[in-house]
Amino acid sequence: MADTSFLSWPFFEGCHRDLAREVSSWAAARFADAGFADHDDVDADCAEIRAALGRAGFTRHAVPAAHGGVSETLDVRSLCLIREHLAYRSGLADFVFAMQGLGSGAISLFGTPEQRRAWLPGTGEGRLCAAFALTEPEAGSDVAAITTTAELGGDHYVIKGEKTFISNGGIADFYVVFARTGEADGARGLSAIVVPADTPGLVIAERIDTIAPHPLARLQFENCSIPVSNRIGEAGSGFKIAMGTLDVFRSTVGAAALGFARRALDEATRRAQSRKLFGRPLADLPGVQTQLAEMAVDIDAAALLIYRAAWTKDMGAARVTREAAMAKLYATEAAQKAIDAAVQIFGGLGVTKGSVPEALYREIRALRIYEGASEVQKLVIARAHLSEAAP
Repeated sequence: MADTSFLSWPFFEGCHRDLAREVSSWAAARFADAGFADHDDVDADCAEIRAALGRAGFTRHAVPAAHGGVSETLDVRSLCLIREHLAYRSGLADFVFAMQGLGSGAISLFGTPEQRRAWLPGTGEGRLCAAFALTEPEAGSDVAAITTTAELGGDHYVIKGEKTFISNGGIADFYVVFARTGEADGARGLSAIVVPADTPGLVIAERIDTIAPHPLARLQFENCSIPVSNRIGEAGSGFKIAMGTLDVFRSTVGAAALGFARRALDEATRRAQSRKLFGRPLADLPGVQTQLAEMAVDIDAAALLIYRAAWTKDMGAARVTREAAMAKLYATEAAQKAIDAAVQIFGGLGVTKGSVPEALYREIRALRIYEGASEVQKLVIARAHLSEAAP
């Protein structure tokens, strides 16, 4: 990573600067130039990367200190720095780390002591693979439209329904599943329940291939019987738990996009300096200089929004919904623009399969959709603004 001057910003403490250097050095050594290569066996590669992240101690940042983590509570600046530096070298490594945090986040933030003891130590060590099962075929951005049900019978819930586009689907050891338990209509009638992967009736109905290689699946719940003790928080509090979890991890999506954008800028800069056109380096052309300048400005602006949101949460803010939405929206959109510019500077090589710009182009697209599409982030920001501006 060519520009690390942002680490001197007042958002960070010494431990964050040390962590950034450690992750950067580790990722550079492990992935070298092969981080964005095709993955013939994505499941196996994810397992290998997760174990390596565990041995390196990085997945410990995804759980609280009481259960094997590093910080007393989840430190969002650390999560963002790890994702940024992993994404710079490997989209799959970023994915693997991110899901350890998001997949277990509801347990870290809202779980009982027993639930935390059962699932968090293994997640922090990289032994257990976590998943967050929220999206359904007709309920993505509109969480209140969830139709998967969990019907209470004695001391068990019986879960019926379907989830789709579930990251780590098919390889996870446990899923945090959001289902309708019926306390009220809409968002107030949802609950979050931990479902072990070996639960009878949990079926991996389909593995989903996407333009960037990540393990995704469609899940079916065919009368899955789960103890009530697996419910996270109070019955009917699932929407609050989902939003509270996303409130922490949404900024980290922006950080991953930032890592992709920084890699795009570095690759484009080297290309512009080495490639000759009409007897002069591309970097001498005003049009190319303009592209590089816009990339650099957008990257700094994205970083400021991301680490503002992360710092605000780490300083004790109960919610950073507006700040995190701004960070994710701007960073992912800016990264898409930066990567597109890098492809343009590379010319034909930029769309050649196996090149870094081509891989980045495929990696960035999903980030503008998952954990709240860009259009949803605009609604969140506008509603927060209007609420603050109300007479």
